[in-house]
Amino acid sequence: MNELANCPKCDRLFVKSLRAVCRECHQEVEEMFDRVYTFVKKRENRMAVMSDVTEATGVEELQIIRFVKEGRIHLAHMPNVMFPCEGCGKSIREGRICGSCRSGIRSGLERVEQEERFASRKREDENRANTYHSVTLNKKR
Repeated sequence: MNELANCPKCDRLFVKSLRAVCRECHQEVEEMFDRVYTFVKKRENRMAVMSDVTEATGVEELQIIRFVKEGRIHLAHMPNVMFPCEGCGKSIREGRICGSCRSGIRSGLERVEQEERFASRKREDENRANTYHSVTLNKKR
């Protein structure tokens, strides 16, 4: 169901459906995309760095990064354009985080899993230690 919302960019009231911004702001973003895409597809601009792209198009670096992360602009033919890792700020060309942040997250998850396995084994051992068995002997009289 559609709902009324204020546009996060311009604060105008609009009916929120498929987009999170109003129609005017969406059109503005599309115009920015067209400028950036037109710039980066030209062969003579392929060696440009991010500052060259922002200067030539007038589009902010954060918006260009959003286009890249959304998959709308591909950096395959632009070897000098990079953006910061969301974890540490190191320059990267793809994804959201760099390899060292990714491996840090992976090792942290492995450590948590290891701790959970250890705690589970410890609980099992404690349960075994607290379990009593009774033996009933049938005596004949």
